[in-house]
Amino acid sequence: MRALWDDAQYREERYAATALCDTRPARALRDPSLLPLYRHLVVTGAWWDHVDEVAHRVGELLVGWPAEIAPQLHSWSTSDDRWLRRVSIICQLGRKHDTDVELLAAAIEVNGADRDFFVRKAIGWALREYARSDPDWVRAFVDAHELSPLSRREALRRL
Repeated sequence: MRALWDDAQYREERYAATALCDTRPARALRDPSLLPLYRHLVVTGAWWDHVDEVAHRVGELLVGWPAEIAPQLHSWSTSDDRWLRRVSIICQLGRKHDTDVELLAAAIEVNGADRDFFVRKAIGWALREYARSDPDWVRAFVDAHELSPLSRREALRRL
């Protein structure tokens, strides 16, 4: 997978490399030791389409190994790399009531003033998604935090 990713000449080759993460043999090998590989994919992929797909894989690791993965995500949330920050915010999409709300809030709080479009959009997306499970928490969070107009609008769009 890493060779296919690193040697890719076309975006589709990187899509194929990411898709390999979901093969049955790869799922059997899924454990925290994959996080450095996922970090590499995020940093070298450096665009939303690749990053968002890898974020799902990071979220799967968080489900299985929260004690090992959550500290890394805290670190990513303050990284100089905007894509790592984005992953720290959106990696829990779809977890519903199993969302680690403290981790989500921490990632958003340190990035709330970020002026980067992709980070602001991620904040709104993560909050909007979690609002399906706990709309009152999202309303209270948005009211209590200074967020960009984009993040705020996205967070509250379906409430």
